Amino acid sequence: MRNLFADRMAKTHKSFIREILKVTQDDKVISFAGGLPNPKLFPVKEFADACQKVLLQDGENVLQYSTTEGYLPLREYIAERYFINKGLQASPDEILITNGSQQGLDLVGKVFLNKGDRIIIERPGYLGAIQAFGIFEPEFVPIPLLEDGMDIDLLEKALKANQTKLFHTVINFQNPSGVTYSQQKREKLADIIKNYNMVLVEDNPYGELRFMGEDLPSMKSYVPERTVVLGSFSKVVTPGLRLGWICAGRDVMEKIIVAKQSSDLHSNYLSQRAVYQYLIDNNLDEHISSIRKVYKKQRDLMVSMIEKHFPQKIRCTKPEGGMFLWVTLPEKVSSLDLFKLATKENVAFVPGKAFYVDGGGENTLRLNFSNSDEKKIEEGIKRLTKVIKRMLV
Repeated sequence: MRNLFADRMAKTHKSFIREILKVTQDDKVISFAGGLPNPKLFPVKEFADACQKVLLQDGENVLQYSTTEGYLPLREYIAERYFINKGLQASPDEILITNGSQQGLDLVGKVFLNKGDRIIIERPGYLGAIQAFGIFEPEFVPIPLLEDGMDIDLLEKALKANQTKLFHTVINFQNPSGVTYSQQKREKLADIIKNYNMVLVEDNPYGELRFMGEDLPSMKSYVPERTVVLGSFSKVVTPGLRLGWICAGRDVMEKIIVAKQSSDLHSNYLSQRAVYQYLIDNNLDEHISSIRKVYKKQRDLMVSMIEKHFPQKIRCTKPEGGMFLWVTLPEKVSSLDLFKLATKENVAFVPGKAFYVDGGGENTLRLNFSNSDEKKIEEGIKRLTKVIKRMLV
C-alpha cells in the first residue's frame, strides 16, 4: 500500500497539538495545551431550546439537503454584524458558511495554491493554517512577529524577492503568540499589499474576545478587494458545531463555492439553523461580555502567577484578548525537554517548535488560559515553575 499514497502525504504530518492532547486525557493532568474555550460558558440550555424550536417548527426542511452557500438568514446576519455595522460593504452573496474556519483555510488553499507557490505566514505561525496550506505543497515564507505585528521591513524584502500569492495572518490575539497588530502596523501592511498582486487572508476567530483596549479595524477596511476574511462561531457560541464562514469578493467566492461543492456539498444544515435561531432568540453581545469577563480574570491570574513564580529571565506576552500567552525561555533551553519533564509533574503545554516552519522556536511555548479555572491555573503554574527551575540549575 505504501507506494500507492499521493506524494503530498509524505510531506503532510499529523497535528502536533492533537498528538499532545492525547497526553492530557488523564484527569490528573492540568493542561494549558489545547486551544479550547471554557465549556462552562457554553449556552447549553439556550442552544437546546433553539434546536428544539427549529426541529418542531420546520423539521422536514431542517433535516433536508441545503444550498452550498449556506442558510441565507445566517449569511445576512454575518454580513450585518461583522461588516455592515462596522461601515464595511458586504453582501450575503459574499458570505459562505463553512465547517469551521479550518475548512475555510482548506478552501482558500484549493482555490489559490499550486505546488511551489509562495505564501507569507507569521513566525511563529498558526499551526492550523500551516497544516491546511501545507498539503498543497507551497513555499512558506515566515516573517517574524514583533510586539505590534509582523516585521514590515522583512516583509517588504520578501515580497520584492519573488512573486507571492497569499498572505495569511491571525490579526487579532494571534495563535500562538497573543500578538495583535496595531492600527499603524495595519495601515503600513495595507500600503504594501496594494503594490503587489496577492491575496490577504485575514483569519479572525478571536476578534470578539477582546477584554482590554479598543477594537481595531479589519484589513478589509483598507484593502477590501484583496482581503478574504475568515470567521467562526467556535469561540463565541460553541466549537462542537464546527460552524465558520468566509467573506470574499464575488469573483473569489464563485471559485470557493465550486471548491466546497467538491468537498461536502454544504455545511451541516441543522447546525446552521440552530445557531441562527439561538442568535435571534438571545443577546449574543451579553453572552460574549460574560466570556470576556471570565477570560480576562483567567488571563490576569496566569500573567500574575508567571510574574510571581517564573525566573525573571523568562518573558511572556500580555495579550489584550484571545486565549493564549506566549512564553520565551532563556536561549538553549528546550521547551520540548521541558514538556517531557512537565508531563511527569502532570502539567502540559505546547512546545513552540511546532509553530515554526523553518526551524527555531526551541525555547518557546504556548499556554492556554481560557480552559482552566483559577485553582488549576495557580497549581499548574506552580508545577511548571518547579520544572523550569530544575532545568535552569
